[in-house]
Amino acid sequence: MTGSFANSTLGPALRQAAHGVDVPEDPWPGFARRERRHRRTRLIRTALAAAVGVVLIGVQSNVVPLPGWAPGIAVAAPAALLDAPPRGALAEDRAWLDTLRTRISTDLPVRIEAPVGSWKAGDRDRIRLLYGSDQPGQRVALVAVPLRFGLLTREALVWYVGPAGAGAQQMRYGGHSEDATDPVMTLMQVHPDRAGFAVVVGPAASTVTISGEPRYTSRGTLEYQDIARADGTGIGIAVLPPEPLPHEPVVRVSHGDQVFFQGGLGGGPYAGLDPTGPEMDALLTGARRPTRGTPLDDADLLTFVQTALQDSRLPAAGTTVRVRWAGRDHGQSAALLTVQPSGGGVIAYAMHGDDRTGWWTDLRLLLPVAGVDKRPIGWRVRTEDGTRPPTGQVRVIAPPDAARVTVTVAGAPPVTVALDASSAGTAQVPPARPATLTAYARDGGVLGTTPLPPVETDHDAGGLPGNSPATRVTP
Repeated sequence: MTGSFANSTLGPALRQAAHGVDVPEDPWPGFARRERRHRRTRLIRTALAAAVGVVLIGVQSNVVPLPGWAPGIAVAAPAALLDAPPRGALAEDRAWLDTLRTRISTDLPVRIEAPVGSWKAGDRDRIRLLYGSDQPGQRVALVAVPLRFGLLTREALVWYVGPAGAGAQQMRYGGHSEDATDPVMTLMQVHPDRAGFAVVVGPAASTVTISGEPRYTSRGTLEYQDIARADGTGIGIAVLPPEPLPHEPVVRVSHGDQVFFQGGLGGGPYAGLDPTGPEMDALLTGARRPTRGTPLDDADLLTFVQTALQDSRLPAAGTTVRVRWAGRDHGQSAALLTVQPSGGGVIAYAMHGDDRTGWWTDLRLLLPVAGVDKRPIGWRVRTEDGTRPPTGQVRVIAPPDAARVTVTVAGAPPVTVALDASSAGTAQVPPARPATLTAYARDGGVLGTTPLPPVETDHDAGGLPGNSPATRVTP
């Protein structure tokens, strides 16, 4: 059948038709070629991505150096000082500054630690002098240094110090800003065998004071021994005695009513207090005389007295401490005591606490000497952990000769405070409302009045008693 069909007249026609059919080639070789190309492309892309990743990791960890001029991602900068013009005698010494720039970028690197690696100095041409001077007996420079940590960039404020008239090669690293957004930079150096110095640089329009020993006047005011010398607008310099200093110098940088910084300079060491010295023993002996309420044990008394002396920056010698009242507050030891330097004003302190939960200062109030023993004293009771704001409760301590005490809240009639056997009582005063305490004698005459102080803010707490309206009664 088949043979006859192939040899039939149809055979040539069928063979011709079969040759005309387009039979596709085997697809596998073409697929294999395309796949090989795709694999090569993917491998090249993966290798490039891995290489870029390694470089980025190396750059970010500062293993692979990046040119200082290369752009980066900027983080916060201290604009308050960076925006100010250069100040000080060295501001125009371009040759000296150019040499310092080279040193900073080479053998005086700024290394501020990061979680992995450290920040390093960036483009030397962007290093700028903010302040430079030869006072007092030192060459001091505050410099804005661009830093780089991989792709991240920032600016730091860095101190450099050398002897007076020092060339840039003699300058040494003296410290840097921990918080680059601070509007004020301070530097203090003290030495055991020679005078030290303090330098404060604030905003260009600010006033700088550096205060030494405080003086609490008998009028109930606070005066400072101002030891700062102005060195241009926004700059303060002070010469300090050899260490140890009696107390930490206090700095205030302000412009009108705006206070940029108020607090201690830091550093030290300071002479401090000797709790075992003869002056402290004599002071504690006088403070232990009979008091109203529950007597304090020796350890609590020592803690309260030390806290008051350290806060007021008063020495034990020549200072008198009296415990006006002692009792319990939140189940802890509590006391009202007064501290008075010889010939000076009287500072009332209310405190409570224990070794387990800590110690809290509830009141710091500078009072005039005149009539101090006839004044009622009160303070707003805080929560158990001593935090702000306080409760609406007020603790009131009457003077010794008082028959009664009233509290007068602004806009309301006076309310008599119920006093216990220790002449202590409590009253309710809304936290935001001012009030006045008045003590009366047995014949009905007024013994004395005292305003109820507002709660100190965190800003007020940085100063000495009497430094703010919240810590004094004298306007």
